[in-house]
Amino acid sequence: MRFLGQLPAHDLTYSDVFLVPSRSEVTSRLDVDLAPGDGTGATIPIVSANMNSVTGPRLAATLARRGGLGVLPQDLPLQELAAAIHWVKEQPVAWDTPIVLAPEQTVAEALRQMPPAEGHGVLLRSGSGDSAEEAGAVPAARLGTALPDAQLGDLVHGSIVALDADDLEGPRAAFELLVEAGIDFALVQRHGKVVGTVSRRSALRGTLYRPALDGDGRLRVAAAVGINGDVAQKAKALAAEGVDVLVLDTAHGHQEGMLRALAAVKKLGLGIPIVAGNIVTAEGVRDLVDAGADILKVGVGPGAMCTTRMMTAVGRPQFGAVLETAATARELGAHVWADGGVRYPRDVALALAAGAASVMIGSWFAGTIEAPGVLETDDAGRLYKQSWGMASTKAVHERFGRLDAYELARKELFAEGISSSKIYLDPLRPSLEDLLDMITSGVRSSFTYSGAGDLASFQDRAVVGFQSAAGYEEGKALPVSW
Repeated sequence: MRFLGQLPAHDLTYSDVFLVPSRSEVTSRLDVDLAPGDGTGATIPIVSANMNSVTGPRLAATLARRGGLGVLPQDLPLQELAAAIHWVKEQPVAWDTPIVLAPEQTVAEALRQMPPAEGHGVLLRSGSGDSAEEAGAVPAARLGTALPDAQLGDLVHGSIVALDADDLEGPRAAFELLVEAGIDFALVQRHGKVVGTVSRRSALRGTLYRPALDGDGRLRVAAAVGINGDVAQKAKALAAEGVDVLVLDTAHGHQEGMLRALAAVKKLGLGIPIVAGNIVTAEGVRDLVDAGADILKVGVGPGAMCTTRMMTAVGRPQFGAVLETAATARELGAHVWADGGVRYPRDVALALAAGAASVMIGSWFAGTIEAPGVLETDDAGRLYKQSWGMASTKAVHERFGRLDAYELARKELFAEGISSSKIYLDPLRPSLEDLLDMITSGVRSSFTYSGAGDLASFQDRAVVGFQSAAGYEEGKALPVSW
């Protein structure tokens, strides 16, 4: 990357900079390879943040199916983390994971998990275990026209619409069968057993994305651990459960506790990438890499749920932090994940141009169908999910809830961040995959504007200029009503 003009003396945010187009031989966005090349096995440079309101098993599986990497949060007990890892590994690669409800459950209950959006649906299953039987499927759009107290089983008419997985020669064949049948959503069966669901849109995505798979052909997943307690034992247990990437995470990553934890985990020789953070300086990179980190998580204070900068004055503008840390990491054979501060696809492209291998996204993903939590409705009828910062009072209660009342109260005194925020579902992009389409489409175009066919050449060819606040506002689209 090079700058257009002289580098200012102050640090830069994503809003301070822009990409300049260059002569290009790349003729199509589909010719661009977005793989980060950081050893994680991801095929797109997108990582979901290890926040309780962002990454659960369903979001991690969906993200891996499209080539990204989900990081399960460290607040989960080890048994729950292990169960989440196993669940992700069991999910279909070629097809979507169904949301399963019972026929006697109501439309109102279904709408707490799935909005009436095209391309989605609910699988109905009666019984459990070996005695479970499929009772049909309800397209999500049908939920929007049924009475709230109607039972889901009453919305099923006729025989179960299903495609046979063994008869399909890839996702395009599924797309064409759905078009031929005049339907948008169907179950996928193998030997009479449901193995997933598919819609026209998800089949189309199957032709555009490459899933992030482990050596056994299963979806990849990462998990985070804190730096207190027996970190090495927990890391060893997670590796034994099949986790693909381990994230050692604390708000202030450049500290002795992190260095000790890294050294202890590195000695185990787990054979998986170790991520550590958060940091914002070249010195932090050197110390953490020397202690055993393969990837550095960069960012202090840019997240939407984070109040660290206002509470402590500590942090650094994110573009400048990524630029400096990525340059040092490159010298040491390590990589950087840019964590936080992205609000538009342009910000993702700029983080990659600055040297990040991948970009971590938190609150942007919190308001999606796949994120943890249930859908709620505000007074205006808009759908949302709850989100909160990982240093907030709510997070403190989840992390230290087993402490006695006195110790928990002491922890609460030092809580930071937002404990409750409504993250609204975008009616046009209610799904994680909808956001991935938008983000990767924008980033692919950024590559072509720079004449780059892959991430390495993009980081080499990108030209970045500086702009005023007015310049940034000029780049925004005007409201439709103007």
